[in-house]
Amino acid sequence: MIDKKVYKEIIKKLGKNKVFIDKEILYTYSYDATRKHYLPDIVVIPENEDDIEILIKIAYKNKIPITPRGAGVGYSGGALPVKGGIVLVFTKMQNMSINAQNFTAKVQPGVITIDLQEECKKYGLFYPPDPASLKTSTIGGNVAENAGGPRCFKYGVTGNYILGLEGFLINGKKFRAGSEIIKNVAGYNIKSLLVGSEGTLVIITKIIIRLIPLPEKKELLRVDFNSLQTGAEFINLIINSGISPSVLEFMDRSSMEAACNYLEISLDKKVNASLIIELDGNLEDVRYRKKKILNLLNNDSILFYMFADNLKQEALIWELRRNISPAIAKLKPKKINEDIVVPVYKIPDTVKFINNLAKELNLLIVLFGHFGDGNIHTNIMVDPDDDDEMGRANIALGKIFEYIVECGGSISGEHGIGLSKKDFMSFQFNNTELNILKNIKKAFDPENLLNPGKIF
Repeated sequence: MIDKKVYKEIIKKLGKNKVFIDKEILYTYSYDATRKHYLPDIVVIPENEDDIEILIKIAYKNKIPITPRGAGVGYSGGALPVKGGIVLVFTKMQNMSINAQNFTAKVQPGVITIDLQEECKKYGLFYPPDPASLKTSTIGGNVAENAGGPRCFKYGVTGNYILGLEGFLINGKKFRAGSEIIKNVAGYNIKSLLVGSEGTLVIITKIIIRLIPLPEKKELLRVDFNSLQTGAEFINLIINSGISPSVLEFMDRSSMEAACNYLEISLDKKVNASLIIELDGNLEDVRYRKKKILNLLNNDSILFYMFADNLKQEALIWELRRNISPAIAKLKPKKINEDIVVPVYKIPDTVKFINNLAKELNLLIVLFGHFGDGNIHTNIMVDPDDDDEMGRANIALGKIFEYIVECGGSISGEHGIGLSKKDFMSFQFNNTELNILKNIKKAFDPENLLNPGKIF
């Protein structure tokens, strides 16, 4: 509970229009996509860096926890105020500017991902990272989680486009890491350390982003398979052929069926897996790679394929993929959503392992994701009131994480650790490695005030 004197000080220095303690407002910012909720003591919605500096100094002086928050659409509980205190909401900090000559953008953390992408297009430029939540997620949230998306196979994740960060340490002092240049090896690479730090080390107020030229041409196609295994094997065939698609998205039968029912469209009974493949680049290069794909499509395991001939068909293909997450939420009351990653060549074996595990434990496990970079969204669908089913789900989680780490993979590819996965960190890190991470946290935040209760 925050002392009334402190609350009055915050109100006096920031103004009533930026500070909220009404129960409805507190509840609005108490939850995220995990469906867990923790009530904060105060919600603050700043409009500029001065507001943030004032707030941080007050919080630091009075040892009040601060939880930074973007759109609150994360799956790991990263924006949940587990220790109460202040939720710092960045949705009003949405300024951005494009420097087309330098191929860079400067943005505030509240900028919505798709808004940045659309602004870049006006200058013939391209910001590739595209998480499924791109219409709602913020750039600040993407930086905090080092978010990915379908284009990661060719273009990489958020961190590959971050040149610099500015903001505040927990004591209210300003910091800068990186700048508007690509080559910069002076001192430690603090900027890369902060990307993916989940709001536990600093408060970020400005992000400098690297942009690239907008691709001249795109081709999008969907390929349907008669089995999950052959679909997974086809991914390796695509990669080994040197085609280099920008997108390689995979959907199993359960995910497609749920999305089709959700969208009220039909699905062929023979289809058990589907790939979404996108090619982009200059006109001649895309034509050449399209021919190579057409040669690979002469395969008995392929039931159907379709190239999108217009924007409407493109939208229909993507609509299916982007509606999987809300669609499968209707299959069972609770979705245990994991974003495991394995080396690409291990995808077929991993898919087989998870499907066998689902049969062994009598669980519904839905698979989809960015298979081009080995990121498999593994969704265990359960009824939280069924103790037996929840027990089997927990057994499955442990076995999946053990298998993934043995494969040389990771327990999280883009959602982050946050609250949901912190109990599983020991699967991937030994005590020495965990202590290194904890010491980094202490160096930045010795009082454990920034987003406490996350990662460890």
